This record gives sequence, structure tokens and C-alpha cells, in this order.
Amino acid sequence: MTAILAIHGGAGTIGRETMTAEMEAAHHAGLRRALHAGHVVLAKGGNALDAVTQAVMALEDDPLFNAGRGAVYTSAGRQEMDAAIMEGQAREAGAVAGILGPRHPILAARAVLESEHVMLQGRGAEDFCRDHGVEFAPAAHFHTDRRWDALQTELARRAAAAADLRSDADRHGTVGAVACDADGNLAAATSTGGMTAKLPGRIGDCPIFGAGTWADNATCAVSCTGHGESFIRYAAAHEIASRMRYLGESLEQASATVVRELVDIGGNGGLIAVDAKGNFALPFNSTGMYRGVIGSDGVARSAIWGEAMLSA
Repeated sequence: MTAILAIHGGAGTIGRETMTAEMEAAHHAGLRRALHAGHVVLAKGGNALDAVTQAVMALEDDPLFNAGRGAVYTSAGRQEMDAAIMEGQAREAGAVAGILGPRHPILAARAVLESEHVMLQGRGAEDFCRDHGVEFAPAAHFHTDRRWDALQTELARRAAAAADLRSDADRHGTVGAVACDADGNLAAATSTGGMTAKLPGRIGDCPIFGAGTWADNATCAVSCTGHGESFIRYAAAHEIASRMRYLGESLEQASATVVRELVDIGGNGGLIAVDAKGNFALPFNSTGMYRGVIGSDGVARSAIWGEAMLSA
């Protein structure tokens, strides 16, 4: 079995016309750091669950992406983060929603997976993480001027009742990873700060299993990014698995169909997926999607818009 890891840094990409060469290079570098972090696990014979955990942790530490450090703010000026992780052998799963404090939200979700629970939210989730030794960081760790300024711009637009001309980058962003290990076991992990100026308490598709995150060895592992409400209504991640299971579609066919059909209900975004044969799919219907893949050759490949994957 050939091990493989795919990641995304969100479908909320900066437009090609406004991204500088330096920013483009920085995004590619961040994607490749995450790919290598996960690949180290797989190359040593480690399991898919540990690989996606390490990859997402690297993305949560990178302020360029909307998860962990660099997460967006709610309309009340607070960061509320969601994360989920699932493995495909026994469908063990763990998720957290609306948390602020755990340095790596994906480790908070991992702690839930390793407990008797599946999903915890808010203060209860934070207390659970403290009780289970999850590392915390002060609020200042997660702050970036870029995200704070984006909030002020959006609040001013709303106050002026001006037209909503935000780009994908201003609307949303998420990070995620999917992997197939050498034993053919699958795993998926997703982490996000949500949408800029979201209503406090809003929860998107990221921690909803079957919507933004899914893993089942019999079909696929999926991590989604985009307009979460649409992905929830369509049960996007599970829809891919269902098309594979009941219609006999390939991973590529099922993934492409779901992303295309999301357009009909206003679903803007994309996803990454792998199956137990080591196939992968990275479709999106937005202007772009930060994405990357690494296989047994150890070569990290990444892309942002519609271009072919670039090798490190």
C-alpha cells in the first residue's frame, strides 16, 4: 500500500491579481512545511491519524492560514475555533467548537476522540482540554493584525449598509489534511477560525462529521473548506462516500460531482479526499484553494489557483 497525504489551507485564497510574489512563496512554503510534517509520520510507518494531526498542527501554527494562530474574529471581536478529526478503521471521531485557548485546536479534537465523547463545545470543551493536559496559549498568541483589520473593514461595511464585495479570502478559510497510511487506513482532520465577523456561537461544517470532515476505510477520507452552511445542508463529505459506496463511483468522480453540485445551492469552496488505494482528489469551485500532496517519493507539491502542482 502506498501512503499518501493531501492538505488544504482553505478555499479563501487571495486573488492572483493582488497576491505578491513574496506572499505566494510564503503560502507555498507553509503548505510544504505541513506536508513534510505529516509525511515524516507516514515515512516511518506511522498511522494516518498521527499524520493528519501533525500536518494540521503545522498549519495552525502558521498565521497565514485561518486556524489556530491567525484565526479570524467574530463580530464581537473574539476568536472562536472549531476542529475535528476522524479515523476510518473504527470511525473513531472527536470534535470541538467555539473554543479559544488550546494552542492547537486539532489536539483538542484529538483529546475528545480519545475519550468517550464525540463533540464538545465552548467553555465545557475548554475545561475538558485543561483536565486532559492539552496545551493552552494566551489570546495574544492567536492574534494577527491582518485578521483584526479584516474584521474592522467588514464591520464598517455593515454599518454603512454597503454592498458586499468581499473576496473568497475575506469570507472564509480553513485548514485540513487527509491521509492513507501503509496499512490502508484513512484519516481526516480539519481546523478553522470560521468566517470573518461571524455571529458569536456560529458553527460551520468543520466539526460536523459527514459535512466538513469524514473518514471511512471502505470509501474515503474527506476534509472540506468553504461556505460551511452549504456543506452542512448537502452533507458534502458523506455524500462523496455515499456515491462511492452505492453508485460505485471513483473518488475522483464522486468528489468532482459533489463540488459541482454545491454550486446549485450557493456552495463556494472545495475539498481534499483520499481513498484506501492511495488515490486523491482536490476539486474546488472557488477562485482557488491552497492545497498540496505528498506521496512515498517524499516530494511536496502545492498549488493555489488552477495551475498544476508545483514541486518543492
